[in-house]
Amino acid sequence: METVIMIAQLILGLSILVGLHEFGHLLAAKAFGMRVEQFSIGFPPKIFSFKYGETEYALSAIPLGGFVKISGMIDESLDTKNMDKEPEPYEFRAKPAWQRLIVMMGGIIVNVITGIIIFIFLQYGYGETYESKDNIAENGIYAYEPAKEIGLQTGDIILNVNGKDYEKVSDITSSDVLLESDSYYTVLRDGKEVVIPIPNDMIERISEDNQRVAFIQPLYEFEVDNIQPQSNADMAGLMPGDKIIAVNGDEVKYFQFFKEKLDSNKGEEIRLTVKRNEKIENLQAKVGDDGLLGFMPKMKVELEHEEFTFAESIPTGTAKAFNVIWLNIKGFGKIFRGEVSASESLSGPIGIAQIFGGEWVWQKFWGITGLLSMVLAFMNFLPIPALDGGHVVFLSYEIISGRKPSDKFLENAQKVGMVLLLSLMAFAIFNDIWKVIF
Repeated sequence: METVIMIAQLILGLSILVGLHEFGHLLAAKAFGMRVEQFSIGFPPKIFSFKYGETEYALSAIPLGGFVKISGMIDESLDTKNMDKEPEPYEFRAKPAWQRLIVMMGGIIVNVITGIIIFIFLQYGYGETYESKDNIAENGIYAYEPAKEIGLQTGDIILNVNGKDYEKVSDITSSDVLLESDSYYTVLRDGKEVVIPIPNDMIERISEDNQRVAFIQPLYEFEVDNIQPQSNADMAGLMPGDKIIAVNGDEVKYFQFFKEKLDSNKGEEIRLTVKRNEKIENLQAKVGDDGLLGFMPKMKVELEHEEFTFAESIPTGTAKAFNVIWLNIKGFGKIFRGEVSASESLSGPIGIAQIFGGEWVWQKFWGITGLLSMVLAFMNFLPIPALDGGHVVFLSYEIISGRKPSDKFLENAQKVGMVLLLSLMAFAIFNDIWKVIF
């Protein structure tokens, strides 16, 4: 069922974004009197279609893109049978270069607007809930293995990142920090400040199957909550509100230390020292083979929630949307500098479906869809023939120089671009499969 939900979210998200992108081209083309022969969400074969006016509207079976076929334009269809004739007034090639440029930018502009609108309404509708840095200032961090490898230690208090103060726990592991070159943490350890450099490939080290792996976490005090009936916790006599302070005589003030003890005693009996109503109780419990007792911990954590008026949501949502593009630029920079590998950084449809996840949560769905809308705009703006950005380059050259590239040149450039795009798509898909299998 989780796989079905992942696929459904992927198809819905891409269909919305591709449909809006191609609709941007269609609107601009029709505004300038160009004939639009076909509008398709998805690639053939067609599932169904209908004709309205001069345009056929289609929904096709392969949901990895879409297209708008405009008369007199050399596009991915490579339909050039009428290009040796005099252009008709309604054809793309008959219009001024500045109009053609706006048509090619139409999809990108609509995707940017879509991304901004989604982020604005998410900001306005849900606000922002986050862990305050006070959680780290009070108890310090728990360093998982990737954090230990770069020199962080459990109990370190992170004072700043790249010399700047931070407000949220998520700020210390944000993509802004991990995609920056030569980032560093300043930590307080045993009363002294220590600088911990962050390797330039850190974001790759803590990514697995398109998800972040455990890296840094505040140390959490906890108590027992939500005991599962007939579980080992229930049979041991644990009660909601109990504070487990020791396992086999070793102090476990923080949940991460308690979890370490459970993981090292799977399938074995342990002695729990519990504080209940200011009294100390000693209980015997058996740890399951999965390293669990059967209760949910209630963490002592400081959460902040910030609401935004609609007016406040406009600049903050817009900033979040454009930050996606900035992070993509920094990510490509790391790939080109060889700091992270392309195979670990790029994802195809399988990877995107995994990002959506197997649970349908509308807030998460729209957040990912907004992010993808900005990514789609950025990718389409790349100066690669067959992408909108390639057309923009050629049209910009025509506007500046006053000379139009020949139809033969545009046709050959389109072929080269299609080979590049299909190769990239094949790489992304096979890379996704490789990650899943291995």
